[in-house]
Amino acid sequence: MITLNDYLYSGDTVVKILHCYSRDLKAEAIRTNNGVDLAHSNCLIQMIELLEHNEFLTLQSQKIREFYKFMTEEYPFLAFTFKGRIKSLIRLEEKINGNISEYIYEYYKRTGKYPPESEIKEQIRRIRDLIAYRIVISLPKCHLGSGENREEREIGYIYEIANSLPVFLEEQGFAPEISGFEDQSERINPQYREYYRDYIANPKNFNYRSLHIAFFDNTSRSNIEVQIRTKLMDDNAEIGPANHLGYEKRQENDRARREAIPLGENPFFDDAYERGIKLQKLDLSEIDVNMFGAVNNALINDGCGLYRGRLILPYEHLSRFQNDLV
Repeated sequence: MITLNDYLYSGDTVVKILHCYSRDLKAEAIRTNNGVDLAHSNCLIQMIELLEHNEFLTLQSQKIREFYKFMTEEYPFLAFTFKGRIKSLIRLEEKINGNISEYIYEYYKRTGKYPPESEIKEQIRRIRDLIAYRIVISLPKCHLGSGENREEREIGYIYEIANSLPVFLEEQGFAPEISGFEDQSERINPQYREYYRDYIANPKNFNYRSLHIAFFDNTSRSNIEVQIRTKLMDDNAEIGPANHLGYEKRQENDRARREAIPLGENPFFDDAYERGIKLQKLDLSEIDVNMFGAVNNALINDGCGLYRGRLILPYEHLSRFQNDLV
């Protein structure tokens, strides 16, 4: 079985690693008639095209900046950042394999059967966040009245922003995509609910909370995802339980899936599970990738987007009023 880990020790660039891994994965998929690995390879090719032909990102980020300027005028009392990044190679590989193994396990647990190959491939095609922009807001405490709940105020602003975003970005050439997510907060306007995945009203594992919406950029012909969350939600995702403290729990979940689906019963699950486990065991200090260095798996200097992703922007806005209640 071909894995990403096999390509991380020769000093190559991330782009060359992608070329070699996707090429070999595709050749093996054709040889073994494995449609899931072929879809996996095609997803990696999308990443290659994004990294090699990213001239459009300047124009795209400038369009996103127009919404940032709108918010500075509409919400001058809020502090917020607009972050943009290209997904890292390791995170993409984790997501591909995680989507496959989780879907097969949940399908098997629900039906007692394994899903058809076409449905497994769809879990890879659904990945829309190779480019992602994140809006993180915070209401300074000085703007809270006596007895007011800061989180509730901030969540109210989150939904206000969510109701402005789709029509604004449509005018900039972005087409919102239907999410297929069924449980939405009534605070999202009815005409926009079909586009959002509302993880604020419906938190994911480890209390991960955020609003997600995907767009197709008609100028660059690429997909992007926009995430909207509070600073507290962002802390939980980046440095809290949804990130580091959930690691052992994720390992437990992986072991439970392996026990439920014994080795040899489903080759698609076997491959995705094994690739995922190898990534979990990766010692970043030992790999040799151009423009990447690590002392351990926490102290990392990533200059190539292997582990942390490539930064496109941030735009930062600090509250203009520090003493007035709003």
